[in-house]
Amino acid sequence: MVLRFPHLSQTILAIGLACTLAGGAPAQQAEHPADNSGKLSEAEIGPRGQHMPRNITYSPWRKLCFEDTLGKTVCRTTTSGSWDTGQTAVRIDLIERKGDNATRMQIFLPVGLYLQAGVRVTVDEEAAVHIPYSWCLTNTCVAGNLLAPRLVRAMESGRKLTLEVVDSNLLTVPTSIALDQFAAAHKGPPAQTYEIPNDDE
Repeated sequence: MVLRFPHLSQTILAIGLACTLAGGAPAQQAEHPADNSGKLSEAEIGPRGQHMPRNITYSPWRKLCFEDTLGKTVCRTTTSGSWDTGQTAVRIDLIERKGDNATRMQIFLPVGLYLQAGVRVTVDEEAAVHIPYSWCLTNTCVAGNLLAPRLVRAMESGRKLTLEVVDSNLLTVPTSIALDQFAAAHKGPPAQTYEIPNDDE
């Protein structure tokens, strides 16, 4: 099913401008995709310990696609985790454009974390990769980077995806997301396709 959203393109542009104004210039993106080398950026610090997060419940993985009038399609395979209050705690998107071989991971997290540490991402027992923060708004921060194809394959065959962030007290906060539904969602047809019309419509 295709849903049409008039004026959505203007809204997306406004959000992009807000991101720039709220956080200053976006952080420079890594030139190379994250891989399984285990080499983290020089910004990595040694946390003082570990703090277990509040209970987070994750939604099933879903693929959502966005198609414009020129036939260009961008899909994201996504899951979001919520606290028992219903407030979103984390969201993970794997973003891919039709015709490209690149996959980008974006991770939405609450504000108040130690940004220089970035996000440490691990699939099962694979070597960890480092995802740096890109920008923040008043209520969320986003980490993002390209992923090496082997990490995407590891997610398709893996059992769990673990994220580790560092809070303002320099304590590591881990959370794990099940991957048993990821491959079916990632390889399968989109659960929903959204059509973005021209501004002239």
